Amino acid sequence: MDYTDKTVQGEDGAKGSLRVVYGDLTLGLHGEGKDGEFHYIFSYAAGGLVSCVKDGTEWMYRAPRPCFWRALTDNDRGNKFALRSGTWLSADMFLNCVEIAVCVDGNEIPLPCAPENNRFSAEETADRIRISYTYETITRPSAQVRVTYEAEGSGVIGVEVHYFGKEGLPELPVFGMRFIMPTCADKFVYEGLSGETYPDRMAGGIPGVYEVKGLPVTPYLVPQDCGMHMNSKWVEIYRSSVLDNSRKGDRNACLRFEAQGEGFAFSALPYTAQELENATHMEELPPQRRTVLCICGAVRGVGGIDSWFSDVEPAYHIDAGKDIVYSFRIR
Repeated sequence: MDYTDKTVQGEDGAKGSLRVVYGDLTLGLHGEGKDGEFHYIFSYAAGGLVSCVKDGTEWMYRAPRPCFWRALTDNDRGNKFALRSGTWLSADMFLNCVEIAVCVDGNEIPLPCAPENNRFSAEETADRIRISYTYETITRPSAQVRVTYEAEGSGVIGVEVHYFGKEGLPELPVFGMRFIMPTCADKFVYEGLSGETYPDRMAGGIPGVYEVKGLPVTPYLVPQDCGMHMNSKWVEIYRSSVLDNSRKGDRNACLRFEAQGEGFAFSALPYTAQELENATHMEELPPQRRTVLCICGAVRGVGGIDSWFSDVEPAYHIDAGKDIVYSFRIR
């Protein structure tokens, strides 16, 4: 992250600064962007971004966390992938935040939780705030992931995700960040390949901008991973429903995720990987309540060479011994 230029300038050329609130267990960032007010809360206890309010709409239901598991496909079951890599399911569910670092305008400061935060006033400001969370998996051996958020005065949040490769671990099903939003999206719009695509299923995808109504789940006989979109430049999530009873869906809010450098893969579904995994038939899935957006830096192929038993081609495996680094922006 480059801090040489301490002045933040948004796309519209407007300069801005962040109002910073150093709480006992949280770091609050507030400001005015070109699309309205924003309010962010980063939690030290929960280990992530627990609140992201843009122009009055809350976008976080839980703190985003690294994800390592996708629901098994029929081909995964046939080649017994879960028996080889099932440890990543537990790693996905239980993740330990072991270190937090805060950097203000290029200067790293002691973690400003109580009582360290008492030295700050109620009128603190900054041009850039960077907060990094380092997580450790419960695998044996354990692996680490560092997620770094960098907030600008314009309201844009840059996110860098770094998985540190660890020899001795089985191949990964997927690696990314999972964002759970409070209600179901009305639609999502993205620039990338048409239809559902995976690393070994991209030849039929046509580049373009596409709009998808709702959060469709492919109606397989047995629920499984679906809805992945490879090589995407950006995705916008649109929601009109909220949990705040005072609003009653009075506006259609949008949150945009933009790839930095190479495109990312993403899926937008009403279920987590665990909810899909737990259902043996479609009618066993719970009511649709949330938007589960996964922004991924690596995705395992789906295979299907002889329908059931052959493993995915080697080129489409994810080696857990190698680093995975990718980044994107939230605006």
